[in-house]
Amino acid sequence: MINHKKIAVVLPAYNAEKTLERTVQEIPPSVDTCILVDDGSTDGTVALAARLGLQVLVHERNRGYGGNQKTCYAAALDAGADIVVMLHPDYQYSPLLVEPMASMIAFGVYDLVLGSRILGGGALRGGMPVIKYIANRILTLTQNLALGAKLSEYHTGFRAYSREMLLSMPLSANSEDFIFDNQVLAQAIYLGARVGEVSCPTHYFPDASSINMRRSAIYGIGVLITTMDCVAARLGLYRKPIFDFPPRQLKALNQPITHALGDIQ
Repeated sequence: MINHKKIAVVLPAYNAEKTLERTVQEIPPSVDTCILVDDGSTDGTVALAARLGLQVLVHERNRGYGGNQKTCYAAALDAGADIVVMLHPDYQYSPLLVEPMASMIAFGVYDLVLGSRILGGGALRGGMPVIKYIANRILTLTQNLALGAKLSEYHTGFRAYSREMLLSMPLSANSEDFIFDNQVLAQAIYLGARVGEVSCPTHYFPDASSINMRRSAIYGIGVLITTMDCVAARLGLYRKPIFDFPPRQLKALNQPITHALGDIQ
């Protein structure tokens, strides 16, 4: 716990046997529960997770990255978590940052915290492919201009959420593919959430998960569509299901979240 808040780490896994133990070993002791959701792996991920003492949920068929996260967050909320940190089990992001990210939420500073690969300039040093770095910067600039935000990146998979943050968004309406992450950030901005970032070193290596160029292109198109849909919802032009909720719950920027959200608890 941190500041009397229960912390859950969720690990959306697919064929993560080679990197899972190294990831779990660095999760700080302040974490109360670790939940791994296996998305139809064909290796020994599930057996290893059980040996490591994780709570394990298994999808009998592969639902996709977004579908995996939906199960992760539902399980963490069912377990009574006040703060939920998504950590990829491929050791691309540093588990040591779970505690500082969760602390920023536990003390009411932010509703959502991102582990940014861009802050600190470590993305390319960590092995991010140049083409993906360029695409990251272009898409981030586009979304910042369109949505009026100032984030260093929208595409990190290392995130910490308050319980209220997760309950305020219609996550079930989101995609079950990789665009899920970007939809969540657009929803958070539409909602008026307080979004913080910390610099996170990243490591690209053969065992780390990564999507191919075709899937990356599909993701990029999805980012532009999500951005357009968010802008349209703000202007009242039309409202897709992922933005079909009132953008009001998280407006109080100078109050602890428990005070700002008393109406939905």
